[in-house]
Amino acid sequence: MFSGQVRAHRQRLGMSQEELAARTGVSVRGIRNLEAGRTGRPRPGTVRLLADAFELAGVERDRFCRSALEDAVPDVARGRPVPAQLPADVAGFVGRTDQLSRLGKLLDGGDRPATVVISAIAGTAGVGKTALAVHWAHTSLDRFPDGQLYANLRGFDPGGTVAMPGEVVRFFLDALDVPAQLVPEGLDAQTALYRSLLAERRMLVLLDNARDADQVRPLLPGTASCLVLVTSRNQLTGLIASAGALPLPLDVLSPDEARDLLAQRLGVDRVAAEPAAVDEIVERCARLPLALAVVAARAAIDPELPLATLAAELGGPHDPLDSLATGDPGTDVRSVFSWSYRQLSQPAARLFRLLGLHPGPDLSLSAAASLAGTPPTEAGQVLGELVRAHLVTEPVPGRYALHDLLRAYAGELAASAEPQDDRYAALHRLLDHYLRCAHRAAVVLSPARDVIEPVPPMAGITVDDVESASGAANWFTAEYQVLMVTVRLAADASLYRHAWQLVWSIASFIDRRDFRDAVTLHQIGLEAARRLSDPAAQAYSHRVLGRAYTQLREYDEAQAHLEHALEGYRQLGDDTNQAHVHLALGHMLDLQGRYRDALHHAEQGLARYRTGDNRNWHAMALNNLGWCHTRLGDYETALKHCQQALGLQQELGDRPGEAFSWDSIGLAQHHLGRHADADAAYQQALALFRDLGERYYEADTLVRLGEAHRAGGDTDGARDTWREALVILTDLDHPDAEQVRARLRDAP
Repeated sequence: MFSGQVRAHRQRLGMSQEELAARTGVSVRGIRNLEAGRTGRPRPGTVRLLADAFELAGVERDRFCRSALEDAVPDVARGRPVPAQLPADVAGFVGRTDQLSRLGKLLDGGDRPATVVISAIAGTAGVGKTALAVHWAHTSLDRFPDGQLYANLRGFDPGGTVAMPGEVVRFFLDALDVPAQLVPEGLDAQTALYRSLLAERRMLVLLDNARDADQVRPLLPGTASCLVLVTSRNQLTGLIASAGALPLPLDVLSPDEARDLLAQRLGVDRVAAEPAAVDEIVERCARLPLALAVVAARAAIDPELPLATLAAELGGPHDPLDSLATGDPGTDVRSVFSWSYRQLSQPAARLFRLLGLHPGPDLSLSAAASLAGTPPTEAGQVLGELVRAHLVTEPVPGRYALHDLLRAYAGELAASAEPQDDRYAALHRLLDHYLRCAHRAAVVLSPARDVIEPVPPMAGITVDDVESASGAANWFTAEYQVLMVTVRLAADASLYRHAWQLVWSIASFIDRRDFRDAVTLHQIGLEAARRLSDPAAQAYSHRVLGRAYTQLREYDEAQAHLEHALEGYRQLGDDTNQAHVHLALGHMLDLQGRYRDALHHAEQGLARYRTGDNRNWHAMALNNLGWCHTRLGDYETALKHCQQALGLQQELGDRPGEAFSWDSIGLAQHHLGRHADADAAYQQALALFRDLGERYYEADTLVRLGEAHRAGGDTDGARDTWREALVILTDLDHPDAEQVRARLRDAP
């Protein structure tokens, strides 16, 4: 138990509870609660302060921090999840004897490296890096009883959708059954939690297709009990130098291994019957495992086909595929792809070509059906043929992907074999699919938004069913990377209405996820709106860009965009959206301490909301107006506005609005000297913010509650409250944390 560890370490150092409180900044009451086990969920910041005070480092510190987490997350402690995320083993794996032996020896010595880089010589793709790593992992499962984690880092994805370390860490925390509400904000905090969970566990982490060392470093566990395998086209020299990773370069198969691969797939007798043809196939395929697998798939489909016929077809005239150049003018993997492609049925060949138009990294069955303009049942059958031909993979059920080399080849085929009108129609259907699905999910996720009417779709698209808020969030999560590149695809294709409406549809999800991504997305939306000469779309894009820049505290950019939005809506005579912009300007100005200007915009917003019938926004504007009056010292007026807002919000069931109004009421009551009333209002706000999972606003209210305690003469209560706020803000890596530290330093 964490409580016992705190007591044991304190006694080990001969400290009293008072001395430990003084050293950590945690209150004496807090220390007593921790040691008595009354703190059900110790904050990560508090745990770090205690570890520092106990002078813990290395494995001992990890054990201490993990103990706190296990107390806070009983399911993790009791259930001890054993993730098993490895892809399926490669059927008929052959060769790589030396590499498998070297990997096996890693588990025998006590001073083995914790990271192994499996890289291809000269960056050759399709050489079997993933196959080797996955095969060895499956043969060594008993050596990793605590499970295996796997992530495709998409380092060389042709669509440019490289997996960010934060995305992967969050995925691993989900696999380790960490509840969403206990996942801290920020990559550093999430990485620390991930490493604490892996401390002393015997786990394998397979990081596939890494782009560079910087992408990998945050994903490395901090304990030697785990082993990390990294596959990459690059040598990752920086990782080898900084992390002591063992390089394991991988070349093409030897001639014997290549023949063995064909024998495993086609049978020993068939290969032995035509040794000359087999040798020619091996040579024409450049001994590249991916190419050999494609040829073997074709031969397996037609057992009566002589291998000599295959060899002759492979030797036919062709143009080199640049990314598959082997340096040997007598070999060319494109011929393997082209030959395999020619054996497909007409529907499968057409879909394969069209898949070259998709930006990647993967797509759903419904997206493929829309791309082809066919029913999902038919598309599923065609995709099954492509999977069996090893031209498409199904990494998870229901989602399909192309090896990057095959995607490049499919794109070439689409450009050369599909008429321009057909390519345009397929792209239009694909964008219609994503727009209709994203729009439906956006409306379900944020039903209070002003709804737009999507572009009329072409015939033949399939739209996913999204009926609940959780379903909408799951859909956006699954399609997030695809949507980001699809918006750019629409803009590049001059389909600006699709681009802008896609941005509008994604906004309700991305604004909760990443404001940097939001800025990038809304900039594309603004450019599309300008191309459309659509004043309303331009004004909207300026408004949401201003909001995103405000959250990033980039006030000059925020103000410029918000002023553009205000002028645009003024020219359109749109009072409701002018009110939205006024509230956004008021929020930005309040953050800068420009309270009189913020009040002006709050009044302007309220006046315009009164001309409409949206009572939620009317209530929010009333609360903003009250907040501004409090900032300017007119507390009775502030209280009147905030209480009026609260009444409306309670009538409407607007719980987020209620939380903000209770917080505003608490501030007004505090300045009126009614400390008990202020405390009661703040407690109402805190309960709502905690229930809603709004940790920043919880901390913000705690800071003001601390001020109310101090004004009422309860200095101990003020310090305790500020320490609680500091722990949250430290976990969030928020700049407000320094202001709270200053309060604690200056407190008597």
